[in-house]
Amino acid sequence: MVLSRIWSAFIIIAVVVASFKYMLSGNYQTIYNDMVVGKSGDTVQIAQKLVVDLPFDAKEKFKESHNFSDGKIHYRYNPTDETVKIYRIQETDGVIGTSQTAVNICIGLIGIMTLFMGFMSIAEKAGGINLLSRLIQPFFSRLFPEVPKNHPAFGHMLMNFSANLLGLDNAATPFGLKAMESLQSINPNKDKASNSQIMFLCLHAGGMTLIPVSIIAIRASMGSVTPTDIFLPCMIATFSATLAAMIIVSLYQRLNLLQPVVLAYIGGISVIIALLVMYLVHLSKDELDTFSKVLSNGLILLIFLAIVLGGIYKRINIFDAFIEGAKEGFTTCVKIIPYLVGMLIAISMLRTSGVFDVVIEGMKWLAGVANLDARFVDGLPTALIKPLSGSGARGMMIDTMSAFGADSFQGRLSAVLQGSSDTTFYVIAVYFGAIGIKNTRYTVTAMLLADLVGIITSVVLAYLFFS
Repeated sequence: MVLSRIWSAFIIIAVVVASFKYMLSGNYQTIYNDMVVGKSGDTVQIAQKLVVDLPFDAKEKFKESHNFSDGKIHYRYNPTDETVKIYRIQETDGVIGTSQTAVNICIGLIGIMTLFMGFMSIAEKAGGINLLSRLIQPFFSRLFPEVPKNHPAFGHMLMNFSANLLGLDNAATPFGLKAMESLQSINPNKDKASNSQIMFLCLHAGGMTLIPVSIIAIRASMGSVTPTDIFLPCMIATFSATLAAMIIVSLYQRLNLLQPVVLAYIGGISVIIALLVMYLVHLSKDELDTFSKVLSNGLILLIFLAIVLGGIYKRINIFDAFIEGAKEGFTTCVKIIPYLVGMLIAISMLRTSGVFDVVIEGMKWLAGVANLDARFVDGLPTALIKPLSGSGARGMMIDTMSAFGADSFQGRLSAVLQGSSDTTFYVIAVYFGAIGIKNTRYTVTAMLLADLVGIITSVVLAYLFFS
């Protein structure tokens, strides 16, 4: 019901904001067309500069008009104080194009899903998943008390968390969907999210990642002198968001986290991560990139090898087991199409209506009234778009770096924000859609609260590390 209300609110707010813009400004006469069939989007302000700081050709443009666009960047000149507001025109398909995009995403997912689900099927028949379940059971049984001892779901969840930790998005999704399917098999109410499913999805959305390689690579390409300096803040922010998700859901479910086993596992994981961080912070960008590729891709190949060897040892029909799991992966991709279409068209309408423009301007006004350092607001568009669209947030991060510089406070903050959370609504649509859950209970609330913790932590860390 909560997801239904949020989905409805997205559509209503988008149409209302678009209608106000249509009626009150002559610059938005095509906004309805853009929302349905055109390519348009939110025009989030990414910078404000003095006109003297702009290139000469831009100044010449203002002699003809106080507003002009240069590709995806829009400039609005105020002759009173000689300032120029710079906006990012975030290209977004209308609802028709977005519906096609949702289907294309699912089609692109088919190959990955069939591959990993096929190997997962071999691992299950060979007993590998049960082995992982027994290893992690002492810790997970405290977080997932409804799951029976040594249930395969523990192994599936561990695989998902491990893939997330190493930044293996392609592997994390199949493992995560398999975990949700396992948890659904013991869910007494098939239309309603169970406590275990909510805990798993919120921990997954915390997005705990060791090395944000893609963000470091983008910063390097944008001319950053020290592209790896966001590594530690990203690590701390994602760890904080994941820990917050665990605490928030535990409060909802009245779980006691202050148990010796839970504290020992969390403490042990924290020590391992701290030691790894101490090693990684001394590596250069190229060394970090190489380490990440060797660790992540090498681990994937090691998993494949271990699964095949396990299947041979157990004398199972390995190829038939692979095909059986691969078929399941294909079916899952088809099943999530309606859920993904529904969620993405609501997000598209929210973005093409220009709602983010209104939100950012309001936040800047509040920061000014409170007499706060408003630099953090310039990095927030990335955080606001991330729960809705990963690619949109990445584009906003790049534009923030372009406007302020890759090594500016705003550019670094946007990079940390990009790595501190997951695409909340996409995750909910895909994971719950795959198993037909209609009542998500408090999942959205818990995930957004965890996102908020990640955002606040990122801002605080940015001032500590980069101010």
